[in-house]
Amino acid sequence: MTQTWLITGVSGGLGREIAAAALARGDVVAGTVRRKADVEAFEALAPGRARGLVMDVTDPVAVVDAVRAAEALTGQIDVLVNNAGYGLVGAVEEASLDEVRAQFETNVFGPLSVLKAVLPAMRARRAGRVVNVTSVSGLAVWAGTGVYCASKWALEGLTQTLAAEVAELGIKVTNVAPGGLRTAFAKGSKTIVADKLADYDGLARDAEKIMADHAGSEPGDPAKAAQAVLAIVDAESPPLHLLLGEDALKYAAYAADGLKADIDAWRELSLSIAFD
Repeated sequence: MTQTWLITGVSGGLGREIAAAALARGDVVAGTVRRKADVEAFEALAPGRARGLVMDVTDPVAVVDAVRAAEALTGQIDVLVNNAGYGLVGAVEEASLDEVRAQFETNVFGPLSVLKAVLPAMRARRAGRVVNVTSVSGLAVWAGTGVYCASKWALEGLTQTLAAEVAELGIKVTNVAPGGLRTAFAKGSKTIVADKLADYDGLARDAEKIMADHAGSEPGDPAKAAQAVLAIVDAESPPLHLLLGEDALKYAAYAADGLKADIDAWRELSLSIAFD
């Protein structure tokens, strides 16, 4: 059965690959871009079934307008993929409050605005699929990307709670947490803090250096990642979490093991606060 999708951020990267995969199997995709020049290129992927929309996720009015346009163009939105986002690189102390706010506007408030615009129609139909693209950095931290990690942790928590709230309404929600994908994320989709402090020129600089050194040789294939997203969208019982890539599995496991180790080591102190 043909499905209709709304995917944010389809001008490149994982969003473009998911859109291309959905279009290749005959689905209809409304995809958002930030420039009018990108609309024509996107719609050329599948004339009549690929519908480009100019939208900035940080503009709530534009989000509502784009969702209404997508619903009018496609009939209804069966699948929402919140994909648009970027990464701020730098130590936590180095990031200005303006840089932090901009990161959260795009990575947290943007997806939330899209969700709030899309969910009413899904609730009315008692059907729909939501995929929020988070990151393994939303489960495991990486020095030098603390603000980015914080935004993805926020989206993780938001999505997990949303999944519980809408389950009885027929809407299924999944967090997709990729590791390193061979996209432009390490180049064009990241921003480096404007003001650096020499005291953080050690470990906190590793993220920036590793991204620069490994750009173009990341282990994850975005086309295969897109097929994995299609698989969970088609699944009768999709997972709440889908980690993508060996590196994502490794770092998420490290984080889970670390949490368990702290729970076990400090259990007695944790339990000591109970009333007698």
